[in-house]
Amino acid sequence: MPKLPLFAITLGLMASACAPLQGSQLPAPQPIAAHEPRLDALSATILAEMSERDLAGLSLAVFDDYRIVDIRSFGVKSAATNAPVLETTAFSTASISKPVTALLCLMLADEGKIDLDAPIANYLKSWQLPESDLPGARQVTWRQLLTHTAGTSQHGFADFYEGDSIPTLIDSLEGRLPRYDKPIEFLFAPGSSWKYSGGGYVIVQRALEDHLGIALSDLAATYIFAPLGMNHTTMVQPGSPGFPDDAALVHDKDRQVIRTGLPITPQISASGMWSTPADLAMWTIAMQRALKGEETSIITPAAARALTDIFSLEYVGGMSMPFFRGFGFGGTDWFRHDGSNTGTGGDVLGAMDGGYGMVMLANGDQPNRAPIFATLRREVIVSMGWADRNKVQPRPLGADLRTAILGSYRGLLYNLDLDYQILQDEGKLWIASEFFTQFIGRDRSEMSYVGDDVFVIADYPNRLRFTRDAQGAVTGVTLFRANSDAPAFHRPIGDLRPKDAAPE
Repeated sequence: MPKLPLFAITLGLMASACAPLQGSQLPAPQPIAAHEPRLDALSATILAEMSERDLAGLSLAVFDDYRIVDIRSFGVKSAATNAPVLETTAFSTASISKPVTALLCLMLADEGKIDLDAPIANYLKSWQLPESDLPGARQVTWRQLLTHTAGTSQHGFADFYEGDSIPTLIDSLEGRLPRYDKPIEFLFAPGSSWKYSGGGYVIVQRALEDHLGIALSDLAATYIFAPLGMNHTTMVQPGSPGFPDDAALVHDKDRQVIRTGLPITPQISASGMWSTPADLAMWTIAMQRALKGEETSIITPAAARALTDIFSLEYVGGMSMPFFRGFGFGGTDWFRHDGSNTGTGGDVLGAMDGGYGMVMLANGDQPNRAPIFATLRREVIVSMGWADRNKVQPRPLGADLRTAILGSYRGLLYNLDLDYQILQDEGKLWIASEFFTQFIGRDRSEMSYVGDDVFVIADYPNRLRFTRDAQGAVTGVTLFRANSDAPAFHRPIGDLRPKDAAPE
């Protein structure tokens, strides 16, 4: 299981006799449609790590200046056959399905087919919202469900395979599932807090299909996949007509194919999409073009802003609908969504400005792929020189402020149960945390002072302002985002003290 609570945002549940391939036996990267020489040295590193960690297959797309510059595929789509991963091989993308579902809802709202701020109950026919005494539960809106502020339960879902009794969507809502034995419910009043909820997206799927009489898989293909040329992307499930022939099978932590290797996900709005990094890169670039104001894409500037505008810095360092905006690897303000189901997972990172980013998908379990994803995030950013584009000009830092902020904190950057250490090393300030180790493969990120008690962290998008009392002691920390209307988020120092710190 992952060590960090943050991984739990998208983590799903967890038979071949073939022994793992050795590094020298791993297939070389397949021929690519785009080639970036700066990434050539990375291939040997990735192949070595895949062998060390028993990761079956991986596919990567890198884009810059609003175009794909590199596509690379490594390893095998099935450890049972050793068939190589190709750039056309579709992977189960898990929760990366959610931002696609959210985009579809925005497009339908633009056409007047739904109203995102209307009660979703008005659109439901085959199922009704659960009874609840919480204020606003009966009036919960599409927008609240899409932003995870509806208060609904059911984090994620187990996979099924051919031969299983496949639950219906209503079975999912009623709790007739291996992971949920009671119906979906409201845990808090809609709009009063935030909690990641795959169940909320299942309600959205039920409402779309009830109201329009069209399967979500068909809606996504018509509105998004076909217009963008995403020819290897589908929400059709394995065993149904239209599912791709070229698909990566899912593998357990021992690099064994899990059952048939092709998980069936009835909750397609939450986690049922299959795609390739190249297709998802095209989708992300379309988002980026819309963000800079281009009207030519099927994604309008208004829709792109609605999907990425931060509504709160309190939750995971910055949340939008439904992108995670709290990640700043390489000094970049990313809109990001990952996905993690049993034996498969991926990550989509798009820069809010500049048209660059990456998509990675892999058919191995979380312990097999997560360290390799960390290497890819770090090394692609370094190789492409993206961090150099976003450096800040530091200002001189006084000894009193430096001394005041040094030390241990709890939940400093993400308001999660994580430890942080601000330290000085070789004349520089650093913030160290297991968070950085797991996401970019190094344990610390540099801090730079920019004046007015404010610091910038090289791999984090929010700025930190330390408040101090008359004696110069830190009394709290305020997080804020430059060039954003998101409200600042302040935490008193008492909330940031490590659990084992002595009371003052």
